[in-house]
Amino acid sequence: MTVIRSNPMSKAMRRYLARFTPLMGAYVAVLMGTLYALERFEPQGPLLWALGLAPALPLIGCIVVMGLYLTEEKDEFPRAILVESMLWGIGITLAAATAWGFLENAGAVPHFPTYLMFPLFCGAMGLAQGFVTRKYR
Repeated sequence: MTVIRSNPMSKAMRRYLARFTPLMGAYVAVLMGTLYALERFEPQGPLLWALGLAPALPLIGCIVVMGLYLTEEKDEFPRAILVESMLWGIGITLAAATAWGFLENAGAVPHFPTYLMFPLFCGAMGLAQGFVTRKYR
């Protein structure tokens, strides 16, 4: 009989989740707040710039947190899986952006909002992580 044990969460992963979760909450709150303010008040000048950039700050924080996790994780195996998954995510995102850009330039498709690049990367990385992990099972 085989006993399946779940691996305990590493300290680095607990720190990652403790950092990442509030940043995503902040992202949702800031995004909703800025969308409301942009629609309701029609700001101009520096306030427009500040409101336009505000939702990016928590996402930039998420990128920093991902990097911190990679430097803090002591176990090479989950770190290697994440690095390979991130590389696949980057490759898929760059390939999609390049192909879409040429199609957009030709007038074949509508403009793709660049603020969706990070969610595209995260989705591609998540899909890749499933495939990368699977090859080791």
